[in-house]
Amino acid sequence: MTIDHAHWAEYLATAVDERQDVQAITKQVDELSIDDAYAIQAALLELQLGRGDTLAGAKLGLTSAAKQEQMGVAEPVYGWVLASSVLGTDGGAAEAPIGDLIHPRAEPEIVFRLAQDLAGPGVTREDALDATEAVLGGIEVIDSRYEAFSFTLPDVIADNTSAARVAIGSDGVGPRDVDLQTLGCLFEVDGAITGTATGAALLDDPATCLAMLANHLGKHGQKLEAGWIVMAGAPTDAKPLAVGTTVGARYSSLGSVTVKGV
Repeated sequence: MTIDHAHWAEYLATAVDERQDVQAITKQVDELSIDDAYAIQAALLELQLGRGDTLAGAKLGLTSAAKQEQMGVAEPVYGWVLASSVLGTDGGAAEAPIGDLIHPRAEPEIVFRLAQDLAGPGVTREDALDATEAVLGGIEVIDSRYEAFSFTLPDVIADNTSAARVAIGSDGVGPRDVDLQTLGCLFEVDGAITGTATGAALLDDPATCLAMLANHLGKHGQKLEAGWIVMAGAPTDAKPLAVGTTVGARYSSLGSVTVKGV
């Protein structure tokens, strides 16, 4: 069966536009391969860029055992960060307009800001650190476009890894000024601690995640670009974000990031 990538990209773009969840693609086709899923993702990105959006970076998802277990999948996924998705913080809490989303959830993120391009194949952890200007704390607001937040691995890839919004902290450190494996993260919802983890939760080292993404893109003739942010993944599981809910991520060495649903 031939998959119409442009059709399914429009399908997902309409779900975003209308803020209405839709049936998973894999429930409507006989088989959706990983390659087809990334082709749908690329077509979706082309639609979004064609509307005037720009790229702020790239991301990995499902890089921790906690996230893989929560979502019922067994390998990382890769996606894109649009400039329109980056929330302003102005030194305080970022605000996420819940009415713009379908069923948002928030999770902490370890974020790399690149000083130079990073292109695979063959990128190592050390190469990834060499290309990094700073490591920062963040919070991602994910928002699967699928009904009941339920999907297979190809579904979530096609849906740009559920990307929706992201807030990035300002207290960055040099990539070799902190032990990324022992970097601590504490996540709170309305002041109640819901999860703790270290950077080692992300494939044993967040820098390994960054190298993995560069090598994945290299297979497709793409690269990570200087100035981009790259989200290495969430070390703890995601929690629902509603109007009036405040989530916070506190990091050792990276300060704190707060997002409020409005």
